Amino acid sequence: MTVSAPAPTARAKTLITGNSEMADRIRAHEWSSTPLGPIEDWSETLVTTVNLMLHSPFPTILSWGPEMVFLYNDAAIPTLMGKHPSALGGLYRDVFPEAWDLVSADLNACLYQGLTAVRDNMFIPIFLDGVLEDHYWSYSLIPVYENARIVGIYDAYRNTTDIVMGARKLRESETKLKLATEVAKLGVFMWDTLEDSGIWENDQMYEIFGRTREEGPINGSAFINEVVHPDFRQSFREATESTLQNGTPFQFEGMICRPDKTLRWIEVCGQLQPKMHGSAGQILGTVRDITEVRSGQEAVRNSSKRLSELAAIVESSDDVIVSKDLNGIITSWNAAATRVFGYSADEIVGSSILRLIPEHLHSDEKTIIASIRSGKRVEHFETVRLTKGGRLVEVSLTVSPIRDEHGRVIGASKILRDISGRKRIEESLLQAEKIAATGRMAATIAHEINNPLESVMNLLYLLRPMITDPSGINYLSSAEDELGRVAHIAKQTLGYYREHASASNASLKEIALHAITIYEPRCKASSIEIRTALDSSAKIVLRRGEMMQVISNLIANSIYAMPAGGVLSVSVEDAKRSTDGMILTVQDDGVGIAPEHLPRVFDAFFTTRSTVGTGIGLFVAKQFVEGHGGQIEIESSDAPENHGTTIRIFLPKVTAYHD
Repeated sequence: MTVSAPAPTARAKTLITGNSEMADRIRAHEWSSTPLGPIEDWSETLVTTVNLMLHSPFPTILSWGPEMVFLYNDAAIPTLMGKHPSALGGLYRDVFPEAWDLVSADLNACLYQGLTAVRDNMFIPIFLDGVLEDHYWSYSLIPVYENARIVGIYDAYRNTTDIVMGARKLRESETKLKLATEVAKLGVFMWDTLEDSGIWENDQMYEIFGRTREEGPINGSAFINEVVHPDFRQSFREATESTLQNGTPFQFEGMICRPDKTLRWIEVCGQLQPKMHGSAGQILGTVRDITEVRSGQEAVRNSSKRLSELAAIVESSDDVIVSKDLNGIITSWNAAATRVFGYSADEIVGSSILRLIPEHLHSDEKTIIASIRSGKRVEHFETVRLTKGGRLVEVSLTVSPIRDEHGRVIGASKILRDISGRKRIEESLLQAEKIAATGRMAATIAHEINNPLESVMNLLYLLRPMITDPSGINYLSSAEDELGRVAHIAKQTLGYYREHASASNASLKEIALHAITIYEPRCKASSIEIRTALDSSAKIVLRRGEMMQVISNLIANSIYAMPAGGVLSVSVEDAKRSTDGMILTVQDDGVGIAPEHLPRVFDAFFTTRSTVGTGIGLFVAKQFVEGHGGQIEIESSDAPENHGTTIRIFLPKVTAYHD
C-alpha cells in the first residue's frame, strides 16, 4: 500500500521559502523520523542554509549533523542518477555508498576540522540503472557554523565528465595529429603569399626539399621558379590563385628538383587561414613526399581496395568481430558487436574485454590470452557474455592471434556468434522430444493401469449388495471414492490426459466443487483448511475434463506446498474487469516459490520438487487454459514473514471451443 507524504504544516510553509520542487518536498517530508527532527524544531541556521541552498542555481547538497543527513536543491536532481527523490532525508553514505570511500575523507575533514575542500575533475564512479559508470566531479565543501560549532557541510558541485572527456579527446587528437605527421612524414608550413615568405614548422620540410635549417626555407617565387619542376609550375600557380580568390583548399601534386638534382614527387595540401590582423593571404598546409607512393601507386590502389572490401565485410558481418591487445583491451568493434552488446564503438574501444564477461568467467579470459600468447587458436568455444543492459547472451567464440610484420603475436581477433536462438531451438527440440516420448509412455501406462482399475471398480460394484452393515457400506463408499480419486490422479500425473468429448456448457463452480470433494480427505489428513468462495453459477462453453484436470493440478500443488498444514482457498467469481468472463483463484499459504524460479514454472519438465513431481502439471494446465482462450497468471513469495502462492485463471464466457 502506498503511503502519501503528509501535508506540510503552516509553520513549515513559512520556514522553507520558494516554489521549487525540492522546496515542496522538504516542506512535506516526514523529518521527525530523521536525526533532524520535526521541521518546526529546526534551528535558524539550518533553515537559513536550506533556503540558501534551494535558491542556488548550482547543484548543491547540504549534509547536516554528524549523521550527514542528505538535502539537495532542484539543480542537483539531474545529477543524482536515479536516486531522486528517495535520497532526501537519507544519510550521505547510504545515498552514495559507491562514492563514500572516495569522498568521506574530505567530508569528515570539513565536518570535524572545518577544512574547506575544493576538488576539480575528481574521478567518482556512480551507479546508474544498476551499472557503475565513470564520472568526474568538481566540488567545494564549506563548513556551516552554528554557535562556533560546525553543524553541516555546504557542497556546491557540478558533473564535469563531458569536460574531462572532451579535454582528453582533444589531447588525444593533438597527440594523434603529431604522431600522424611524424608517421606519415608530413612537412608542415605557413606561407604568407603577400609577403612572399614562408615558415617551415618541422624538420620534415627540410628533409623533403633537401635543405638544412641553416639555409632556411625558400621563398614563394624562388620556390616556383627553382624548386617546382617546369612541367608543374603552371598548375602550382593555378592552385594558388584558386585558393586566394575563391578560398578553396590548396591542392597540388607534382614534381620538384632538389639541390642534389634528384627529382621527387610531392603532394601539397593547404587551407587559407581566416582573415585576422595582418593574416590575409596566409596558407597553412602540409607537404608529403609521395615518390615511393607514386612508384607503387597501383599496388597501393589494389591494397586499398582489398582493405576497403575487408572493412566492409567486417562492418556488414552478422557476426561480432572484435580485436584486442594482449592485455585484453578492446581495439576494434564492428556494427554487429553494437547490435549484440549494446555498446557503441566510442563507449567500448579502449576498455577491458572483461566488461563483456560475467565475473565468474573472468578466469576463462586468462586461459584464452595464454593460448593466444603461445600462438594457438581457440575455436568454437561456447560460453556466455554480458550485454550493456546486464543480459547474458550465449555465444560461440573463435579467437585467433594477430601478428606483426615480424611474426610476433601482438593481439587477438575474436569472432563471436550469438547462438542464443540456436540454443533456444535446440532446447525446444529437446523439450518436444521429451514431450513426445512422455506422451508415448503415458499412453502405454494409461492402458496398463486402466484395465486393473476397471476390474477393481467392478469387484466393488459386485460386492456392494453383499454388504448390509451400515459401517461396511460407508467404508465401501469411501473405498469407491478413493479409487475414483486414484484413477483421476493417475490421469493427472501422466499430464497428457486430454478428453475427446466436445466442449459444452458447464459450471465452473460445479467443477471446482467436484475437485474439492476429491481432495478433501487428503486435505484433512494434512491439517489443511479448505475455504471456498464460489460466487458464480454461470455456465460457459468448455471441456469439462480438461478444466477438471487444471483445477486438480493446482489443488495438488497447493497441498504439496503445505506439508505442515495451512489454508487452501478456492474461489469462482465473475470478472470485474469485464462482464464476459470468469475468474478462478486457487490460493495457499504454503512455502511459496523463489523469485528466480517463477519465470519457468509453466515450462515443461520444470519442477522445484526434489523427490516427486513430473514438471508438466502447470505446463499442461497452461495449454488447456490458453486452449479455451483464457489466461493463467501466478504470484508467489517464499519470504519467511509472507509466503504462499496465488494462481488466477481468466476464462472468457465465449471460449475458443464452440460446438
